[in-house]
Amino acid sequence: GFQFQINPDVQFEHREDLLKKSAQCIPPLLRENVYTYDIVDLVKDEQKLEGIGTVSKNVELSSLPMRKGDRVILDFQTHHVGYFSIDIHSVGSPMDAPLMLQVRFAEVAAELAHTSEEYDGWLSKSWIQEEMVHIDVLPYRLALPRRYAFRFVELTVLDTSPKWQAVFSAPKIEKVSSADEKNRIARQFDDPMLQSIYDAGIRTLQDCMMDVFEDGPKRDRRLWLGDLRLQALANYASFKQNDLVKRCLYLFGAMTTTEGKISANVFTLPAPIPDDTFLFDYSLFFIDTLYDYLQEEDDQELLDDLFETARLQMDLSLRYVDEGGKLALTDAYPVFIDWSNSFDKSTAGQAVMIYTLRRFIWLAGQKGMDPAFYEHMLEKMEAYARTSLWDEERGLFGSCGEYNIASQVWMVLADIFPQEKSSQIMKRMIETLFPIRNIATPYMYSHVVEALFHAGLHEEAIQLMKGYWGKMIELGADTFWEAFDPDQPSYSPYGSPIISSYCHAWSCTPVYLLETYVLKNKK
Repeated sequence: GFQFQINPDVQFEHREDLLKKSAQCIPPLLRENVYTYDIVDLVKDEQKLEGIGTVSKNVELSSLPMRKGDRVILDFQTHHVGYFSIDIHSVGSPMDAPLMLQVRFAEVAAELAHTSEEYDGWLSKSWIQEEMVHIDVLPYRLALPRRYAFRFVELTVLDTSPKWQAVFSAPKIEKVSSADEKNRIARQFDDPMLQSIYDAGIRTLQDCMMDVFEDGPKRDRRLWLGDLRLQALANYASFKQNDLVKRCLYLFGAMTTTEGKISANVFTLPAPIPDDTFLFDYSLFFIDTLYDYLQEEDDQELLDDLFETARLQMDLSLRYVDEGGKLALTDAYPVFIDWSNSFDKSTAGQAVMIYTLRRFIWLAGQKGMDPAFYEHMLEKMEAYARTSLWDEERGLFGSCGEYNIASQVWMVLADIFPQEKSSQIMKRMIETLFPIRNIATPYMYSHVVEALFHAGLHEEAIQLMKGYWGKMIELGADTFWEAFDPDQPSYSPYGSPIISSYCHAWSCTPVYLLETYVLKNKK
């Protein structure tokens, strides 16, 4: 569903004043050494992802001299992001040839059942977490300089010499994250599955918090606006490291195109660089992320610095709205909504526009700006939705002749109708459009669950959360995945789990959803 954009002619601003303010919000990376591990073998386990589980071998690593072709798998008990090191020495005759060693890192055991040689997907295989090293002299402390996201480490001796063997000991992870546990209040749930979902959501968020909110620590490792919006909400409900949100907002605001459009994502190394990828809804979500931040922090300076950027996003987006209030996008500026292109996204895009327009009007009020023009546009877009997109007979919103989940979800979140009617829409959606098909990302599932909560269908929302994120837990997840289809648990958008991300930002939302709609309702 996602296609690479290449826009070499786009010119970007680099506002040094805003970049400086962003840099002032860079958090320290907190480091923790992890020594606890087990030695395991892969085994068949139909209850786990791809039918692959692990079993402990109950042996000491240092008691395993390894020859050519031998391998060992270290299990560090849960997902970590950081740097790996290990001691290596030789036994037997003098070392008459170098050690040739392969090191592979895996977030889930299923990755180790695949090899990089078999991968032939559309994403670069350079993201595959493996290294081949030659070591001329032992003993040696191997400390790999690259940061990895993993639970498992597989060590394979590719070659030594018939005269000697390699012995490994004292493996260590230097775990890194900017998330400070001291700031987080532990949450307890009576329901064990909700507790497991919450805890995995916390680990997912924590392992994606670095000098920005990364979308995934295994792959991409950059700041995407759609992910940021959801991570920020989860952060407000947990770590409350709001300066990190502020840093990310400044990064996007500092590097718009010369006409003011915000990139879908930015890189931070070797210096802040905006990507030449643009998604209509992601650009609009700058407004929503700024709005959400200002619900948490009274920060007039930030509003003053970034309001004009927010206004430009809205004004540029309104160019695509016709006199009748209809949003008509072009292929050059696509709406994302979800990876899948198997459903029409025009109605969902209209709803996202209405959703963010409401929040922009609030921002305009905070700046003392007359919002009359934007209120008029909101009325026109809402009227078009109610008269041309709403199907009273079906009780659903249509989208170019079809009726899909994304249309209902975003129209409910946009409050096109009062809650009682929104509740009816969501019930009708469950009756006619469930079970969910052709949606395989926690990103879209997050919005489905929130729309259910928003419409007052709490039991249905929790049931869907358990059936989706809970299913990942049952399959062995320590952190939540970039993509998951409960009907096809082994689904990978890239054709192989070896390249998939099993700790991904947009899947951490149960932290926010449970705090907002479950815990707060109990208080």
